[in-house]
Amino acid sequence: MNDPVNSTILLLDIEKYSERDDVEQAYLRRMLYDLTDRALLAAGIDETRRRRADRGDSVMELIDANCSVIALLRALLTEVPAQLRSQNRRASASAQMRLRGVVASGYVAVDGLDGWVGSDLNHACRLLDAELLRTALRERPDDFALCVSDPVYRGVVRHSHTGVPAEEFRSVTVDSKNGPLAAWLHGPLASERPHPASGEEDAPSASGIAPATPQQPARAFDFGGATVNGGVFGGTNHGIGGGTFSGDIRLGGGGRGESR
Repeated sequence: MNDPVNSTILLLDIEKYSERDDVEQAYLRRMLYDLTDRALLAAGIDETRRRRADRGDSVMELIDANCSVIALLRALLTEVPAQLRSQNRRASASAQMRLRGVVASGYVAVDGLDGWVGSDLNHACRLLDAELLRTALRERPDDFALCVSDPVYRGVVRHSHTGVPAEEFRSVTVDSKNGPLAAWLHGPLASERPHPASGEEDAPSASGIAPATPQQPARAFDFGGATVNGGVFGGTNHGIGGGTFSGDIRLGGGGRGESR
């Protein structure tokens, strides 16, 4: 096995790949390879400065650590969404492609069987497979959801270089079998998305819990000729025979108040 080398790690994965037939899967793989090549060339990263591993529905790239991570992120935030929109507009519904992406960094070794080994790579794969990232892509109208590791955020993103706005990334914690992993998700969290407009049904949240049903307006009560729309009545009340009361109404006092 070669000595571990510090690299930038790029992972891209196709959503719902296994639900397609063989012809559609072959087409999506070609799309993924072409899109990845275009994005990396846009970032100034040619084939001599990267190494690729094929994972069927996903692609893994080990990129020379001397290549610009800023240029890579800029291409992922601009070039990749633009390419996906263009390709999906021309494709049938079953051949459209949506992607999850992860950018991380760390030490990776390559063994004699061309296998990649390293805990930093393992952590990047955990981020790619995280339910949080899957949910982010599923709930967004966009075709691409990106997550970066904590070291990439702290070393690059937080400085808000041109084309990589730090304010668009949100701190998240991803549960994995290796324990919680700190990461940064590009775009709003589910809790930050706008609520449905008035008259539209509320959709369930990412947690699967539907929003609370709005309270109904308080009913008006008629007490012997007095119309009561609100007010607070505690204890036993006598002699309400006329007049109008407005505001929120609560009947009862000491646990068993009456109004007569």
